[in-house]
Amino acid sequence: MSPFTLSRTMTALLACSALSLAACSKPADDSAKSTAASPAMSAEAKPTTADVDAFLARAEKELLAAGLESGRAAWIAQNFITEDTEALNAAAGEKVTALGVKFATEAATFNEVQVSADQRRKLDKLRLGLTLAAPADAAKNKELAELSAELDGMYGKGEFNDKALADVFRAKIDAGYKGDALGVTELGLMLGNLEISAEDKLKAWKGWHTISPTMRPKYQRMVEIANEGAKELGFADTGAMWRAKYDMPADDFAKELDRLWGQVKPLYDSLHCHVRTKLNAHYGDSVVAKDKPIPAHLLGNMWAQEWGSIYDLVKPEGMDSGINLDKALRAKFGEPKPAGEPTPKDIMSTAEGKMVKQAETFFTSLGFEPLPDTFWKRSLFLKPNDRNAVCHASAWDLDNKDDLRIKMCIQVNAEDFVTIHHELGHNFYQRAYKAQPLFYLEGANDGFHEAIGDTIALSTGPGYLKNLGLIEQEPDASKDVGLLMQKALDSVGFLPFGLLIDQWRWQVFSGQIKPEDYNKGWWALRTKYQGIAPAEGERGEEFFDAGAKYHVPGNTPYTRYFLARILQFQFHRDLCKAAGYEGPLHRCSIYGNKVAGEKLIKMLETGSSKPWQEALAMVSGKGEMDATAILDYFAPLKAYLDEQNKGQQCGW
Repeated sequence: MSPFTLSRTMTALLACSALSLAACSKPADDSAKSTAASPAMSAEAKPTTADVDAFLARAEKELLAAGLESGRAAWIAQNFITEDTEALNAAAGEKVTALGVKFATEAATFNEVQVSADQRRKLDKLRLGLTLAAPADAAKNKELAELSAELDGMYGKGEFNDKALADVFRAKIDAGYKGDALGVTELGLMLGNLEISAEDKLKAWKGWHTISPTMRPKYQRMVEIANEGAKELGFADTGAMWRAKYDMPADDFAKELDRLWGQVKPLYDSLHCHVRTKLNAHYGDSVVAKDKPIPAHLLGNMWAQEWGSIYDLVKPEGMDSGINLDKALRAKFGEPKPAGEPTPKDIMSTAEGKMVKQAETFFTSLGFEPLPDTFWKRSLFLKPNDRNAVCHASAWDLDNKDDLRIKMCIQVNAEDFVTIHHELGHNFYQRAYKAQPLFYLEGANDGFHEAIGDTIALSTGPGYLKNLGLIEQEPDASKDVGLLMQKALDSVGFLPFGLLIDQWRWQVFSGQIKPEDYNKGWWALRTKYQGIAPAEGERGEEFFDAGAKYHVPGNTPYTRYFLARILQFQFHRDLCKAAGYEGPLHRCSIYGNKVAGEKLIKMLETGSSKPWQEALAMVSGKGEMDATAILDYFAPLKAYLDEQNKGQQCGW
């Protein structure tokens, strides 16, 4: 799941909350109506449509200016990591955040003014842009900011100090690792290493979950204050405010998620059953029971959200991909730049630069214009030798026009080749909607941006590789189940986790899950949706296990990732249909098809100016998300799983 960086102007709009979704032209439900008169409404002269126009013009002007400054500061801070650049970035970000809060609050004063649909949409973009709405009370505003920063910092500083476990890490993973303090990266690698015992995996899992109990009282207080702020903006609670961003009534959106999950649950259940059977065979009945939830520490990931690390344990015999793409990439593009050598002036002379250029041709083959020259001059493709930089892959739009960039320390391997296509998907989306007003410079909903990058990635399979000359012929169809299993462990395995994070938070915000039941509610949802559980029975309320996942203390809404997984397969199926493809969906590539490209481009150009249902219909022909595309894509795997699961006791 490669995240990207939005333009800092839009980040300002969203108060540094990453992606936002379009709001309805009317309040999402009755709870979205303000229960108290706003300052503007209490005045003798009520605001007019002219006042709305003036306010929106002022907001757009100030946010554009602040966003450009903040975007440049962020780019420098991530490419030249020093205390000074971090301080400058923090100052610019603070300014942007303050503007976001200011304009969200002002936008709420126009709740009762009769305005056009476009004006209402822009006002709602501002009003709903906040992730956490601060109350008007200055002291509580300050307290909320401090709590948010503290929780974020507590996660970032988290580590588990254990010499015996660190020795295991050195013996099995990294002999050069210094010290005994293990962070989430190291502990996660231990969970994904099949040579490490179940006992040590459990110790690593429990160790990371020691970082979060002290977050609990701070999180509870943060929820209380944020709910006050949401009510001042006209919502029942913060969860209702989050759900109101989806161009439909908040309660209807929750039902929509349940419908989508119902469509894919049979596939997930089959995968869960097969994986549990293989884990039981490997670890034995005493560790993995054949009829109970899977212990949370055995799926190769700290949160059991993606299972790709255990592929070798569950893969079909004799059905691996048969493609050594790493070797093929080096043969076509050249060897990686040797470590320690300076970055060449001509980035296109490197294998890494050629990989990016090749990925660009995917988009131009669909009808997109080539990337601007500045992209090649200003992007970061190679890990610098003379400074520290953030290597995590991301896509940037600095000026909401043509200053597009990616930032990643490219390795000449198959994983990064796919990641480059994904990141460029963000860049081409950003440029496609550049003609839209500031308020609409984002995806149609917050699942769209990630989905577009992943849609392109779905077309980089064997057919595409053959077109590029990276392989001489596509692997035999007998290999497909292995390829699909590998992908499903991450894509399908992720779906229930992508859903339940916000299910838990919405229930916390509404009071359905009370503070004294935070952990009980967390594990009830994880067992219900994922079919996993703690290895040693119930985890009591002395723990705060939700806080061990960054997005909870970091206050990052998570439903977007569930939506992105659904939408990418739907887009893929619809674009393949537009391209005239009639074979197995998992073998389709839209590379070179202008008809599919035209449909995609038209949708991307709308940004979030239309409800996401209208944008979706431009590609799908209907304005409804449809998870059956996932079933179509993984159909051969489902048949294989059902055969393997005969005689097994599935479910939990």
